[in-house]
Amino acid sequence: MTGTPGVGKSAVAAQLAARWRVVEVADLALRTGTGRRTRGGVQVDLERLRTRLRRSPDAGGPIEVVVGHLAHLLPVRGAIVLRCHPLALERRLVRARRGRPADRAANVVSEALDLVLVEALGELLPVVEIDTTGLHVAEVAAQVDRALRRGVRPRRGHVNWLADPAVTAHLLRGAG
Repeated sequence: MTGTPGVGKSAVAAQLAARWRVVEVADLALRTGTGRRTRGGVQVDLERLRTRLRRSPDAGGPIEVVVGHLAHLLPVRGAIVLRCHPLALERRLVRARRGRPADRAANVVSEALDLVLVEALGELLPVVEIDTTGLHVAEVAAQVDRALRRGVRPRRGHVNWLADPAVTAHLLRGAG
């Protein structure tokens, strides 16, 4: 399960943990010796983690759901990409005081441009998009649970933030 920072991955993962073996990418990196703690969190050596998981898929114990904005770049069988309307995402990030203003702006642009979705598709993964905008965590968790139980069957292309004139105007104001 992946997505831009702030779309709800960790909150959904907490709900899924009762039914699935869930691990955050940062925790997995620490468990496998491919990450180190920093003042801002965990620095992941993505290439080393990818190599480690290819050699030993159950490194650190069996896993059913890997969660994080880098999860789609690991050797996984599919990706569930959580999405959030960029303007709602910006409000979430500001309200949670997550990151510096420049980081929040970069996350909003990444979401508007479908960056995580495009990366996941570039990994040739089956991808399911779930729009979290306006939904409660339990509702999103139920949708993710259904996708996991069925196996990740491609369902994407229904989210297009750039078709919203408010998003385009917001991005253009930020670029000026």
